[in-house]
Amino acid sequence: MRMAARALGRVRARRRLKLPAAPDAPAVRARKAPTNLSLRIDLVQRARALELNLSDVVERALEQAILAAEQARWLAENADAIDYYNKFVEKHGVFGEEFRDF
Repeated sequence: MRMAARALGRVRARRRLKLPAAPDAPAVRARKAPTNLSLRIDLVQRARALELNLSDVVERALEQAILAAEQARWLAENADAIDYYNKFVEKHGVFGEEFRDF
């Protein structure tokens, strides 16, 4: 009983101190939602043969797809400002350009 209490105390202390996670651990430990997906049978069979964790693979792919969509949205939302800045640089140059060595 004492050992369990000590272990629990260490866990609570780590949480209180907010010690950093391992470098290869995900940045955020989010709760996971059970989800039903429809995937091609041949892909599932090949993934199982390679002992791939489908949840991890799909999660990483979804993360990349979300990031790409967010970047595309940001570029679309800021296209006018980017265009304005590029025209400004063409006309006036970049601040401090005269001090460049190369």
